[in-house]
Amino acid sequence: MNLSKRDRTALTILGGALGVFLLVQYVVLPDNNAPASAAVSMSTDQLRQRVARLRQIAASLPVREALLKQTDADLADRERGIVQAGTAAEAQSEVLQTAQRIGKSNEIDVHSGEFPAPRAFGDYAIVYTTVSFDCHIEQLLNFLADLTREPQLIVPSDERITATNPKDKTMTVRMTLAGVAAKKLLPEKKGIGAF
Repeated sequence: MNLSKRDRTALTILGGALGVFLLVQYVVLPDNNAPASAAVSMSTDQLRQRVARLRQIAASLPVREALLKQTDADLADRERGIVQAGTAAEAQSEVLQTAQRIGKSNEIDVHSGEFPAPRAFGDYAIVYTTVSFDCHIEQLLNFLADLTREPQLIVPSDERITATNPKDKTMTVRMTLAGVAAKKLLPEKKGIGAF
């Protein structure tokens, strides 16, 4: 059964309203017809145990908050290499600009080619940019070495190298570069079964 977006929104609001109603009915405004002895029937030992448990929970909060902060810091450190962009096309352009900047520093004229479709990669996306250039072998090695020093997570995923002049040791390189980006940049899938 396929539900429209409007129906899903209405069901979500209804579920939230039901949750609020139950919270108010049974927690905030308990049953007034219940005998008063039910609240008093809890023994002092049970009350002490409950207070001790609440104290343990309260004491563990700073530790949990510190662990959460540490986890957030670790995640931010790992995600530092993600290509920052608003759209997948901008991320591909960022990968191209990085390749052109590295090429320029190695005296290589990097040309853009194709922009293959981005793909999902777990909680992230991989964006692709195909570049081509002519260079000497040492320029290619320096280009690849400089690419590994970049803070962004960009790697060659496919290379085609053709020797153009063996005496001069020049070659034509066609390379597809892959960069890690946020998964939200991927276009939404539309069609049957997509929610």
